[in-house]
Amino acid sequence: MHDLQSVGAIEPLMVPEIVTFPAEVDIANSDVVGWALLAAFRPEVTVVIADLSRTEFCDSTGIRWLMIASDQAVSTGSELRVVAGDGAVWRVLHVLGADQTLALYRDMQAALTGSPAG
Repeated sequence: MHDLQSVGAIEPLMVPEIVTFPAEVDIANSDVVGWALLAAFRPEVTVVIADLSRTEFCDSTGIRWLMIASDQAVSTGSELRVVAGDGAVWRVLHVLGADQTLALYRDMQAALTGSPAG
């Protein structure tokens, strides 16, 4: 039998809401993706992960939804983590300066653990 005081503080399990983006995000589908991302910020959700790891193209409408979701995270006391891999989407986010606002991660494991992108 374990003494709870000897174990230390027990942290609750964090189960994130993951929204997987399609291979391409543009004006034709960005509203669907964006509204799905915003819908993920429910009261019991503390972390939302936008998974763009398989997204090869994301135009300005998709990036705009990421910025809106970032504002939603702040207003709900949640956290938005964006998985962007090492490809074109990662580079676009950096060129546009979105990395100054968004918490970017290179892979899902890093996003799940909250390890910085580096």
